[in-house]
Amino acid sequence: MPEDVPSRTDSTETYDQRHLPVVVSPAEFKPRSNGENWLYRLARLFGWKPESDRSDIDVLLEARQLTDLGFSPEERAMLKNILGLSERPVEDVMIPRADIVAVQQEIPLGELMKLFEKAGHSRLVVFDDTLDDPVGLVHIRDLIGYMTAQATTTPSVKSKRKKSLPADLDLKAIDLATPLAATQIIRTILFVPPSMPTLDLLAKMQATRIHLALVIDEYGGTDGIVSIEDLVEQIVGDIEDEHDEHAAHTVVRQPDGSFLADARATLDDAISTIGTEFDIGDAAEEVDTLGGYLVTRIGRVPVRGEIVPGPDPFEIEVLDADPRRVKKIKISRSKLSQPVRELRREPDGDDRQAAAREHGSGGSPAPAAGATTESAGEDAAADDAPFRGADEAAQNATPDAPPVAPPVPPHES
Repeated sequence: MPEDVPSRTDSTETYDQRHLPVVVSPAEFKPRSNGENWLYRLARLFGWKPESDRSDIDVLLEARQLTDLGFSPEERAMLKNILGLSERPVEDVMIPRADIVAVQQEIPLGELMKLFEKAGHSRLVVFDDTLDDPVGLVHIRDLIGYMTAQATTTPSVKSKRKKSLPADLDLKAIDLATPLAATQIIRTILFVPPSMPTLDLLAKMQATRIHLALVIDEYGGTDGIVSIEDLVEQIVGDIEDEHDEHAAHTVVRQPDGSFLADARATLDDAISTIGTEFDIGDAAEEVDTLGGYLVTRIGRVPVRGEIVPGPDPFEIEVLDADPRRVKKIKISRSKLSQPVRELRREPDGDDRQAAAREHGSGGSPAPAAGATTESAGEDAAADDAPFRGADEAAQNATPDAPPVAPPVPPHES
């Protein structure tokens, strides 16, 4: 048989290799990169195949067995947050435009220092005419570096001075009236669309080493701002440093049963404090905050002191607002929804005296006004008889009958 013609045995082996199951060693099945080893081992423990998609991992994170394997609730929450970053857009994380602290590029250095101290941020947005014309950002470290360079004395100046300066810094040499634009310390800032995935923005910040981004709408206007701290907080939770103030409760119950709330409080916070009775219905799909609900409810920004009907049986009073937004509100039950109590007329002084005189007379007819009496007590009773008769007549009269006026007592000379 020629050598180029395959034998029967060779064809059988070829067929077996192509159509029969082949045993694969565990070494060949392991992932190549070390970063996938933990995920591979986790999936193998629960019987998942390596080719399972991210939805299977989400189900796996919900399993109770993760706690038994040493995963704390915090670790499980962080894993879920990481998987959700790619699906969460930037607009869900950004700080709204109304809360952006920004400076104009011609601001003097002295005013800039005061604003940094008041704002408590290390980076501020810099704009030209309006916030829709951003030019970059300014970092407080760059400002301190510029001022230090201006205050540093040269060797020639130090030789002329009789007394050396502390740290060789002459703070009088700093011109606090210098505009920010003249210092050349304005840095580049990122511009991103609202629909950009949060995970993509985090990767972009890491690559460019720019930790602040402005969210720009389709018309080029500024919608909000996102820092790298905002993105990290989506994974590990709120991060507070030494300068962060403790956040006050956004919805607070008052002793009279009403609720004081910040207009920026979320609807979820309001429902958790007030109760499920505060249900705005389909409006929750359009807005996220109480202030947004008010604007949607009446179609404009309400003014201070205005009362807006809320979800039955509540009404919302605007305590503080400006032409752009609502700041503080009060939520209370509407007076029209409160149960109507039966109104009863309390007896006045005349009614009580009449009842007492009637009780004292025992129901007997009163003596005539001109009757002769034997004692001063009988004379007083006789003098009051006309008034008692008038009171009894008023009590027995029908609602439609006019009231009976008491007779005028005779004038005693």
